[in-house]
Amino acid sequence: GELYVSERLDREEMCGEAPTCSVSFEALVHNPLNVFHIEVAIQDVNDNTPRFLRDNFQLEVNELTSPGTRFAVGAAEDADVGSNSLQGYELETNKYFEVEVKESEDNSKFAELVLRRALDRESEQRLCLVLTALDGGDPPRSGTAQLCINVTDANDNPPVFSQDRYRVSLREDAPPGSMVLNVSATDADAGINALITYGFGEMSAKVLQKFLVDAESGIITLQEALDFEDTRSYTLLVEARDGGGLVAHCKVEMEVLDVNDNAPEVILTSVLNPVPEDAPIGTVVALVKARDRDSRENGQVRCELSGEAPLSLVASSGGSYKVNNAAGAQVLRVLARDADAGANGRVSYWLEGGSAGEAAPPVSVEARSGAVYAQRSFDYEQCREFAVAVRAQDGGVPARSSTATVRIFVLDRNDNAPRVLWPTAAAAGAETPPFEVVPRSAEIGYLVAKVVAVDADAGRNAWLSYELLQAPEPALFRLGPQSGEVRTARAVSERDAAKQRLVALVKDHGQPALSATATLHVVLAESLQEALPELSERPAGVDSSAELQFYLVLALALLSALFLLSLL
Repeated sequence: GELYVSERLDREEMCGEAPTCSVSFEALVHNPLNVFHIEVAIQDVNDNTPRFLRDNFQLEVNELTSPGTRFAVGAAEDADVGSNSLQGYELETNKYFEVEVKESEDNSKFAELVLRRALDRESEQRLCLVLTALDGGDPPRSGTAQLCINVTDANDNPPVFSQDRYRVSLREDAPPGSMVLNVSATDADAGINALITYGFGEMSAKVLQKFLVDAESGIITLQEALDFEDTRSYTLLVEARDGGGLVAHCKVEMEVLDVNDNAPEVILTSVLNPVPEDAPIGTVVALVKARDRDSRENGQVRCELSGEAPLSLVASSGGSYKVNNAAGAQVLRVLARDADAGANGRVSYWLEGGSAGEAAPPVSVEARSGAVYAQRSFDYEQCREFAVAVRAQDGGVPARSSTATVRIFVLDRNDNAPRVLWPTAAAAGAETPPFEVVPRSAEIGYLVAKVVAVDADAGRNAWLSYELLQAPEPALFRLGPQSGEVRTARAVSERDAAKQRLVALVKDHGQPALSATATLHVVLAESLQEALPELSERPAGVDSSAELQFYLVLALALLSALFLLSLL
C-alpha cells in the first residue's frame, strides 16, 4: 500500500504558474470493493533562474523628460512559485536612473525605470546599464539583461491611453480572426511626434502566437483558438509609441469564458463478474467514474442507468459511482451498432467458439439482446479471470461482423474453511495422540506450541485469527490471536493437573466467517520419560467437565424416578 515516485517530478511542467500543484488519482481496493480519492501535493524547489525575454533592451528618453518620470522596462520570468519566484530587480549604479519593483493585480512583478536627475543629451547621449532580476530562493538565483538608453531631442508629450487597464471577456469557441478589443491612445504633440503606432510589449511567445495588434488602429484580434481548460486568462502588455520615440503602456486583461465543448467521459474502473445469484441487495458490483473537463455547471456530471435492470447508482468520492445488484441479474450486456437499415442493420451476437474438443465456455450470449450469462458457478481458487470473444454479425449478404473481447474477473467468496496443519489429529488406532511437554519450571511466556493453519481463499477471506476455546485451566495458557502461538500465561504450580487438553478455534474474516478447531494435548513434566506414565494412565481425550456433566444427568434421572415413585 506504499506510494512511490516512479519518475522525476517537474512541478513547472505539470502545473505551470498555478499557485498550488497536485496530482489526483483513484486507488482501487478489493474485498470490500471500494475506491479512494488520493491527492498528492507537489512542492516547489528553487530550480529555475529568473530570465528576461531579451538580453538587450533599447529605451529612448527625451532630454526634456522630467525627473520622476517612469518607464516600463518589462518583466522577467521565473517558472518557480511562492518565495522561490521572482522577487525584485536591481540596476547598475548610475547618477540618472533607479529601478523600482511594481506588482500587478495578478501578483506578477515588473520593473519600472525611474528618472531621478534631468538628462543632458549634449553631455551624455547613451547609457548602457545592467538590469538584474532576483528570486527569493536560498541561495537566490538571478538573471541579467543589458538596458541601453538613448537620449533624444525634445518631444514634449508622450502618448496617453484612454485607460491604464482594459478588461475584456471572450468565449473559448471564438474563431481565429475575432476582434478582442480596440485600444486607443492620443498624443498632444503635432506632426510626426503625434503619429502613434501600436505594438505588444515584452510577453511570452505563447501569448504572442495567440494575439495580433494592428499597428495603426490598435485593434487586437485573435490568431489561434482558445481553450479554457488550458488557459483561463491572458494579460497583454500594449505599447503606444509616437514619432518622437515616447512610449506609453497599458494592460489588457482578457478572461476566457468556458463553453460546454467537452463531452463527459465514463470510465469503468472495476466490475464484479459474475454476480452470485444469492448476492444480497446493496452488493457493489461495479465502480464507474464520470468526469467532464469543462468547469462550473458545464462540468457537472449526472449519471443514470438506462434499460431494465435491477441496478442503481450510488455517488461515491471523486466523481465515482457504485453500481448495486439484486439476485438473478445478468452478468453483462454487449452492444454493437450498424448504420445500415433493415436486415443489413440487424445485429446478432455469438461467442467466437473454439475447436470441437474444447470444453464449453463459462458464459453464453443471447443472440438478439447481447446479454451475457454465466453458464456455471465460478471457482476463484481455480480461475481468477478469463476472457471470451463476442462476435457481432449483421443480417446482410454477405454478412459483415466485428469482434470484441470481454474480460471477466472472478471475485473470491468465503467458501473454504481454515485447514489446521498443526497439531495434527491422532491417526486411527493410535493409542497416544500427539502431545507437547511443558516443564513445571516453565516461566511466564514459555512457548508451548504453535497452531498452524491455512485458508485456500484470498484477501480478508484468508485472514486467520486464533482463540482458546476450551482449557481445564483457562488462566494457565494463552493463545496469540494473530500468531497462533500457545504460551504460558502464568507460572506452573504443583496444583495444576499433569495432563491438559486445549481446544483452539481458527476463524477467517469472511462474511459469514468459517472456522476449524485444533486439539492440543499438553503434559506438565520435566522430561519425556516422566510424561509417558501420565499418558498411559488415562486417555488424553477424557475431559473432567464431560464426566461432571454425565454425573449431573445421572443424578437428575434418579431424582426424577424417586419423584414418580412417590406420586404412585
